[in-house]
Amino acid sequence: MLKLKYLFNNVDLAEMLLKNWEFDKESLELFKYYRISSNAVYPFRAQGRTQLLRFSPKKEKQRENILAELECISYLRSKQYGVLETVTSKNGEELVEKQTPWGDYYASVFKRVSGVQLGDTDLNNTIIFNYGKALGKLHQLSSEYKPKTFKRWSYCDVLNWMQSILIDFPLETSAFEEAQLLKNYFDSIPITNSNFGLIHYDFELDNVFYDEELQSCNVIDFDDSMYHWYVMDIEQALASLKDSISPETFSLKKQCFMDGYRSEYDISDDMMSLLPACRRFANLYGYVRIISSMKEKWDHEPQWVTSLRERLTMSMKNKSACFGTVINNFRL
Repeated sequence: MLKLKYLFNNVDLAEMLLKNWEFDKESLELFKYYRISSNAVYPFRAQGRTQLLRFSPKKEKQRENILAELECISYLRSKQYGVLETVTSKNGEELVEKQTPWGDYYASVFKRVSGVQLGDTDLNNTIIFNYGKALGKLHQLSSEYKPKTFKRWSYCDVLNWMQSILIDFPLETSAFEEAQLLKNYFDSIPITNSNFGLIHYDFELDNVFYDEELQSCNVIDFDDSMYHWYVMDIEQALASLKDSISPETFSLKKQCFMDGYRSEYDISDDMMSLLPACRRFANLYGYVRIISSMKEKWDHEPQWVTSLRERLTMSMKNKSACFGTVINNFRL
């Protein structure tokens, strides 16, 4: 999540960055459908087709991570995997770096994928099976992937980043200890080519689109991808699914998802024992990102910022509930 000061709608900034690409001028009215979270995303059209401008402040991102993301997307497309497609700028660049009156920014453009967001479907068993199948195929391709130039950061890099942020918050001792506990725990888990690799990390319902005609999925938003155990993606996907269906149907839907997953990639029951630790990792990562986002405050904040702070504070409370407790008989 970006710092709160970057969450304000800035049409002028978006238009300045978009001028690096071809676009239909009359389509700028679509900017009203923008969204901002980990990046700012503004829809527009080029030759009548919907595309998405994604940008973020340089201070908030690592250039190497973005370039590694784009390289991985290119690899997946070369394997006919259903994934978003980049659009090069007028100068032939996938990643544009631009100085603006609002600071230095990274920007990219992507074509809109086909299909409907999974959260807008009825999540029937066929769709859930194909949801799992798409993740299994992603991990199968990841197990064969060798980056040519840039490599995404790993779970260990992320944990180190968390602790570097938490140093500035001396009262957050439980969060700092949770990071150390997770680091020690994951260090005890053997890494193999079959259980560990580049994951999506955010393989949730809103990042996966279902194409009814082809009965297949298209995946977007690899911004948070990292090297981790593949089961981390499974945990995130199942948690997203659980939040979207009735409790009494979850066991059946989970089985449909795992059947789809295992039709493309095998995962041992032993690795599934990492699910609780992966949930702890996700909770801590979300917690620290919120802390970082809310660090800066200013006088006379608009009401939506005040309300957002309240919601984020409650989210932090929920995410920190298990900090410091034993993980699979492992303690600090």
